[in-house]
Amino acid sequence: MAAFLEAPVGTIAFCWRLERADGVCMGFTTHDRDLEIGHLTYRAAPGMVPSAIAMSDGFDAARLDIGGALTSAAITESDLRSGRWDRAAVRIFMVDWTDPEGGQVALASGEIGDVSIEGGAFSAELRGATAILDRPVVEQTSPECRAQLGDRRCRVDLAPRSRMTRVVSAEEDVVVVAEAAAGNPYGYGQLRWIGGANSGLASQIAASDGARLTLREPPVFAPAAGDLIEIVEGCDRSFTTCRTRFGNAANFRGEPHLPGIDLLTRYPGA
Repeated sequence: MAAFLEAPVGTIAFCWRLERADGVCMGFTTHDRDLEIGHLTYRAAPGMVPSAIAMSDGFDAARLDIGGALTSAAITESDLRSGRWDRAAVRIFMVDWTDPEGGQVALASGEIGDVSIEGGAFSAELRGATAILDRPVVEQTSPECRAQLGDRRCRVDLAPRSRMTRVVSAEEDVVVVAEAAAGNPYGYGQLRWIGGANSGLASQIAASDGARLTLREPPVFAPAAGDLIEIVEGCDRSFTTCRTRFGNAANFRGEPHLPGIDLLTRYPGA
């Protein structure tokens, strides 16, 4: 499969396969013309150059820097700044450009980490599979729940707690939607942008009051009236909310009755 590496004349081309969290998949190559590999067109992108790739059999967290000029219509500055490329899956490999379907030599894979932009160029950090070893092995105790609402540990069904609606108006971090909801069901929840300039992005909801949603920070792009959105209920992670609102105390992933540090400062008669 790697016979082309031993050829007297080099016919090596580097290829990148990038898949964003929203499902958009793109391919790029250092070759001077586009390559068709696995039903995906790898566009010629001579401005994209990887740093030296070092592989080992140890457990050090592998990282790789990828840099390039913002010359491709596929990777724009606005998309990078808005976070569309955050945690995108990346696979880097080599092929023989005379026979791109003949075989591949895998070099690295992982997900995009930190992205920086300067002077019309960008650089991105590729975090390899061993980067997961940097994460804590054991969770710390906390009075709040450590699960995400609706995940496999929480087990709350979010289907009846999500709804599609449209934007009526928006100003800074406040979005008014077409349908009102009593109370504050969407506080600590999420707003997913389905249409409009923010399509594919998500915003965190700080609080809701009727048809008025207050976001934790303004959207990356200005929303327009009529933009389709999905709003999902949230949870403040307290045991009281889990028990009374969701009836899910059996799956609460916290220690609400564990004594805190204030126990050490108490004294008799306090």
